[in-house]
Amino acid sequence: MRLVKTNTKFYPCMQGLVMAKYDYLVIGCGLTGAVLAQRLTAEGRKVLVIDKRPHIGGNCFTQRIEDIEVHKYGPHIFHTSNKDVWDYVNKFADFKPFVNRPKVKYKNRIYSFPINLMTLYQLWGVQTPQAAKTRLAEATEPIENPANLEEWVLSQVGREIYEIFIRGYTTKQWGKPPSELPADIIKRVPVRLNFDDNYYNDVYQGIPENGYTEMIRRMLEDIEIKLNCNYFSDRDDWRKKAEHIIYTGMIDEYFDYCFGELEYRSLRFEDECLNGDFQGNAVINYTDEKVPYTRIVEHKYFNYENRPRTVITREYPQSYSKDKIPYYPVNNQNNNELYLRYKDLAAKEANVTFAGRLGTYSYLDMDDAIEKALQLASRKL
Repeated sequence: MRLVKTNTKFYPCMQGLVMAKYDYLVIGCGLTGAVLAQRLTAEGRKVLVIDKRPHIGGNCFTQRIEDIEVHKYGPHIFHTSNKDVWDYVNKFADFKPFVNRPKVKYKNRIYSFPINLMTLYQLWGVQTPQAAKTRLAEATEPIENPANLEEWVLSQVGREIYEIFIRGYTTKQWGKPPSELPADIIKRVPVRLNFDDNYYNDVYQGIPENGYTEMIRRMLEDIEIKLNCNYFSDRDDWRKKAEHIIYTGMIDEYFDYCFGELEYRSLRFEDECLNGDFQGNAVINYTDEKVPYTRIVEHKYFNYENRPRTVITREYPQSYSKDKIPYYPVNNQNNNELYLRYKDLAAKEANVTFAGRLGTYSYLDMDDAIEKALQLASRKL
């Protein structure tokens, strides 16, 4: 990890030497933990941040490789329509404009994505919004009460789009076929009847010029941070160090899985350094189920960096186990009901606040995580 020397204080994880009393112990140095620590410190609170990983930034961590900022835990494109959130992150980073225009590769053909008029032209030769609308109506299947994700997509866009864009990718991502998944995993299948291939609709979009690690490091200036520290290795000792704990880890782990384990999906990343250019785009999704990875990321295209070398990352979804990183909560009915039991237990936990994606068992985009962290900090203050 490349860190510029500043007032940020990094200490080894030597618990017995820490005698100070803190107002807040923040467990987890990802985006949620960093924002909370920054806001609380700015208002005069004494904060200690710990993280079990050897670096700050959580899954937003970026590292300079081949003079390219590499997103080590998957691509993170910042997007928001919340001006307060946008103004907040711009205090800590200079953002380069970046519009996410991923492509889809299926059986050696490349398609524009998200689905737009160019995609429908590539599929069916339609050239106008009305012709596309008519062809889509002909493609849909008459399913009155869709019982699962597969049936819902077929009722919205039909079999061909389902097979090319949805079935294989979803099966790989969630580890089970769409016929066994609830429809609300895909809130909607965005289909644009124009040539707009901007993946997001948000007003503000970009990538920190010097990476997310640098942005979060600047958030954490003048804050004591301890890395390689697992809260659960000696939770009784850690609890004595602060008046209040903000916990951003897995809520079921906090309670020793007393009601059972919540379900997560994990990821494996395979990096490769190559000469020249590889795919000419930041992200290409591979939707064919026979291809084991879901996408390839070429990192230099996030910052449009003209480099003689390139770094690509293949992303492989996998089932979660305790030796892996949990990325996505599986928000089906059984897991959501189990989470509510943990949430009720958390409400009774004195002087502990649960926050972030893992603490609230919810999928949060970066701007959502920051907005909720700012709101939580305001309530604490």
